[in-house]
Amino acid sequence: MDVKEISIADFDYPLPDERIASHPLADRDACRLLVARPGMEPEDRVFRELPGLLPPGALLVCNDTRVINARMKFRKETGAAIEIFLLEPLDPADYERAFAATGSASWAALVGNVKRWKGGRLEKRVALPDGRVLVLHASLGEPLEGGERRVGLEWTPADVPFATVAEAAGYIPIPPYLRRDAEDSDTDDYQTVYSRVEGSVAAPTAGLHFTPGLLSALKDNGIRRVPVTLHVGAGTFKPVKADRIGGHPMHTEVFTVGRDALVGLIEAKRSGRPVAAVGTTSVRTLETLPLLADIVASDPDAPLHLDQWRAYSHGDGGDVAARLEGLLRWLDSKGLPALTASTAIMIAPGFRWSVVDAMVTNFHQPRSTLLLLVSSFLMRDGDAGAWRRIYAHALDGGYRFLSYGDACLFLR
Repeated sequence: MDVKEISIADFDYPLPDERIASHPLADRDACRLLVARPGMEPEDRVFRELPGLLPPGALLVCNDTRVINARMKFRKETGAAIEIFLLEPLDPADYERAFAATGSASWAALVGNVKRWKGGRLEKRVALPDGRVLVLHASLGEPLEGGERRVGLEWTPADVPFATVAEAAGYIPIPPYLRRDAEDSDTDDYQTVYSRVEGSVAAPTAGLHFTPGLLSALKDNGIRRVPVTLHVGAGTFKPVKADRIGGHPMHTEVFTVGRDALVGLIEAKRSGRPVAAVGTTSVRTLETLPLLADIVASDPDAPLHLDQWRAYSHGDGGDVAARLEGLLRWLDSKGLPALTASTAIMIAPGFRWSVVDAMVTNFHQPRSTLLLLVSSFLMRDGDAGAWRRIYAHALDGGYRFLSYGDACLFLR
């Protein structure tokens, strides 16, 4: 069957509101962990048992992106409330330079109540950590794709970097399905303990269950951990509205993989050690790499972007380690310490998996592209109904769902 003809209705299930966790547990690693192995009944475990459940010698890949205070609330002189949800930097367009920018910047944003913002500048005043007063102005720019708008931001004192502006003037963008406003506790709860690189507007939530103690236990058990960075966009919450997934445009996300991480992946594949991905964002990054390697092998100067359907229009590229080694040679030929690219990869039943051998993930929304990804991973052994049995087990067993909920470990 053509993957584009897959019906999203086949990936629906009943999810009562009371099963959506509105807050995390006080102890991150105390959440429940459903362990699924091919041909076996699901096991009910606890997340802190993860070090003993991962395959010995596994390479654990985590997304070290950090969520920014991407939502900013303004109020017009008329009293109308305007909310700006920052999505992606435009000027400067590079994330690192965008957060270091001083005085002004522009972003692609979703604007709430935009019809009430006819023009003119909005103003917001907040206190900075050093005691000075930040005066932030926002100007509405031209429409962009997907209902987004360009928003220009200017601020004084002009020497303050935008990272500090966002921290002071914005608030954490918790998922809309939590159906509540952000609270002070979300500032810490909605970040992984290993978050490092600012840029996401949503957390890589499978990583929220890790604690410093658990990371130490993983190391003691011989599990090596390497970071990748994929900045999660608001598109991760975008519902599939088309009847067939071929009608759904996947969102694009920017990722970075350092040379050391790429070498670690090559070594794991060469030695037969399993690669375990924490979260669907890490999965999307890892499975993009060999496909991107094929692109640069054909054209070293090709744009570093993977479109959503390339994986289904090209044959098996052969030995994964060899393809990743080619990507490493390309990186070295360019004198780059890390690969930065973008991906709109669609992972659905029929996808040819090549990198990821185990996955830590949360329970995902019905009719979502993330559920398609999970289904595809579980179908690698030919069991099309695996995801539905696992989710039924979780619903019957009282598991908590979505971002602040419980977790799964899928093993091959």
